[in-house]
Amino acid sequence: MSSTFLGDDADLLVRGGRIHTFDEAGSVATAIAVRDGVIVATDAAAEALSARETLELDGRTAIPGINDAHLHAAWLGARWHHLFFSDTPPEEQPTGRLVTTAGERRSALRRAWRLLAELGITSYTEPGIGPGEDDGETGCFGTDMLESYAELHREGAQTARVTLLRLFGTIDGESSLDDFRAGLPVPPPSTDPRWLAIPGVKIFADGIPPMATAWTSDPYPDGTTGHLLTRGDADPLSAFRQMIALAGGRGLQIAVHATGDRSIDEFLIALEQSGETTPRGPHYIVHGDLATPDQIRRAERLGVGFAVQPLIAAHTHSWAAVQLGEARVAAAWPLSAMLSSGATTTLTSDAPIATPDWRPSLDASLALLAADGRADDAEIRRRLLRAMTADAAVQDGASAWKGTLEAGKVADVTVLDEDPCAPGRAFADLAVERTIVDGRTVFARG
Repeated sequence: MSSTFLGDDADLLVRGGRIHTFDEAGSVATAIAVRDGVIVATDAAAEALSARETLELDGRTAIPGINDAHLHAAWLGARWHHLFFSDTPPEEQPTGRLVTTAGERRSALRRAWRLLAELGITSYTEPGIGPGEDDGETGCFGTDMLESYAELHREGAQTARVTLLRLFGTIDGESSLDDFRAGLPVPPPSTDPRWLAIPGVKIFADGIPPMATAWTSDPYPDGTTGHLLTRGDADPLSAFRQMIALAGGRGLQIAVHATGDRSIDEFLIALEQSGETTPRGPHYIVHGDLATPDQIRRAERLGVGFAVQPLIAAHTHSWAAVQLGEARVAAAWPLSAMLSSGATTTLTSDAPIATPDWRPSLDASLALLAADGRADDAEIRRRLLRAMTADAAVQDGASAWKGTLEAGKVADVTVLDEDPCAPGRAFADLAVERTIVDGRTVFARG
């Protein structure tokens, strides 16, 4: 069914191909009309408007702009073309200080934005920038980088929308309750939340299974179980719980890096005890590698989401099996259960750990689902794509205005050479033909 939002003319008309709106009904539109960066009509109502510019899809497919809900853009831009999971040998990987000056920080962000535009990525979450990393090794995560984000934002330089989480500890390391308590009251920069939203905080609860640093119920081969990374008060667990209560009490979104089942459990317990909710977007677990079926059900009841990385699961499966054993690793990365639950689940890259290209991540997702007996069909492909569009907007607390191609939503669009919902073709074989953000083309192939 066609729909319309406003009258008058349009700035842009997109037509002539399949347009997956990814609305709740799974509607496929034939056209969308855009005015002032917002979709104002679809289908026949869109075609009825006169437009200053028309984009003919010529049989290609348009989907909502890709939203990578866990991507370290500043770090990616500073390191590019080097990824941790890549052909770059360890001795050639960048080390030490990557950015020092304001110009280098700005260049890193601009480089990342150009790359993301080429990949059809229109939104992402920068998961951890703040004073806890002011003395960090790379220079990519401290307060200076937050200021560079704010400067470029005020200049209107962005070609991708950003959700940024503040960090009061170190990346992949410890955080202290005193630093967390001191940092929370400091207001973030004033921004337009449709372009640079700063809704909450990132907390590192534990490490990762392959390094035997995820906090687990069952021991690793060496007899250890990992541990919490939070420090302060009587013990790490008390500090962790107080951090959750402090952030929740301020109405902030909380994203917790938790891979082990014990760290996941303690996060859920802390939320159950606090009873706090966030007004913007759901609290969520980053990674959730060893989440149990019971924990997934509890997360659903609490409105807690998961941001997962299927491509990293593929890269580290054999490595993790050494620490977990075959039986435990077979139950790891329970993507099928997460997607089947009502918990908001996003598929993310964690770039530059893995490639920021979302297409291999979706192929890795299909492989995880196939191992659980789920077939590659149009329905599951739509579900996976929604996890990087509509559901990512839910995680951002922005589903009222982005994430789908419906009237009233911003015109963030990724144009592909073929239909990504058609089974049988690897996602990695799809070509990104054009990327549109706020109704403006930021990348066009050729």
